[in-house]
Amino acid sequence: MKIAVGLSGGVDSSVAAALLKKEDHEVIGICMKIWDDEESPKGCGDATGFSDGDGCSDGTGCGDDRMDGGGHACYGPGEEADIKRASDICQKLDIPFHVFDLGDEYQRIVIDYFRDEYLAGRTPNPCLRCNPEMKFRSLVDEALSQGLKFEKFATGHYARIEYVPNFSKNEGRYILKKALDPTKDQSYGLIFLDQKLLGRSIFPLGSITKKEVRRIARELDLETHDVPDSQDFYTGDYSDLIGKDDMPGPILNGSGEQIGVHKGIWHYTIGQRKGLRLSTRHPMYVKRIDEKNNAIIVGTRDEIFATEFIAGNLNPIGVEDLTLLTDVFVKIRHAPWEGKAAISTIKDNKLKVIFEEPQWAIAPGQAVGFYKGDIVLGGGIIEETLQRSKNRY
Repeated sequence: MKIAVGLSGGVDSSVAAALLKKEDHEVIGICMKIWDDEESPKGCGDATGFSDGDGCSDGTGCGDDRMDGGGHACYGPGEEADIKRASDICQKLDIPFHVFDLGDEYQRIVIDYFRDEYLAGRTPNPCLRCNPEMKFRSLVDEALSQGLKFEKFATGHYARIEYVPNFSKNEGRYILKKALDPTKDQSYGLIFLDQKLLGRSIFPLGSITKKEVRRIARELDLETHDVPDSQDFYTGDYSDLIGKDDMPGPILNGSGEQIGVHKGIWHYTIGQRKGLRLSTRHPMYVKRIDEKNNAIIVGTRDEIFATEFIAGNLNPIGVEDLTLLTDVFVKIRHAPWEGKAAISTIKDNKLKVIFEEPQWAIAPGQAVGFYKGDIVLGGGIIEETLQRSKNRY
């Protein structure tokens, strides 16, 4: 079979290519260039847009890192080195290598979305947008349009795909499943892949551990065997991407009293404490962002817990219709943990999610994944947090 592999210059994607080559597939290495040569990198884990390990491809640190006062990221000026390593891996494996410039698409699909969401007072998941729209769609379509011939597209993601024939009404369906290694599962970062994208994708690492991947890379003498895992979306302060002068506004407590001044709502997200510059008896955290009034509402730590939210922009995967769900396990950020929740349908094809236990910092704009065991039922976007928190003890 002819298979194109999205390469990052990291260990996961290089081992994925090596394993497929070992299985006698005809393998092609491809990656995307997403920055301007004379400008700062546009981000997304590494030069190619394919993070390995704990990076942007699985959602880690994408948007919600500011809960810890973040804004850090994994890479600096080493973008050319990433592509050089990917090229060297292809030479080592004796497979062709192609680079496609998708900088304009990346700016429009990922960066503009990222900016618009923060300016609207929401916390985006840029990497969960980058995965389906850039890596699995734009890159593959560009490679095919440029004359490359292949049947499947593979990446180094830790997840699995299973085809279920006669899923319903004699129709088959592609199901996304967690990786066998729970510590490296990246299914959350893939919850917006549709049936077309799942149907043409392969995840060679879904059934092996990261330790095994490193071991295989060493045995094959791949130079990526000790390349560190990438960690985040963008190097530096996110304000650089937003490109807007500060717009100060009031910081309000739960009683509506002004207790401080913020720099601009795009500097903050739900659950953030650092950067508020408040002098209060108890530590205060961002509880809500009021974009219309350019205000930040804060509360104590216990007030940041909530049990309910509204989700829209639904993408069913392991079911035909997410609105038919009742009780599921729900993930609201990349982490091994999931919370049990009840689901009810509201108007406009949206869901109301009610956790059994209060959850920390449910942020509008972030992604939500719905699970049953190791099966990904689908995903959506948190549109509104219903502040009905209760004492989590």
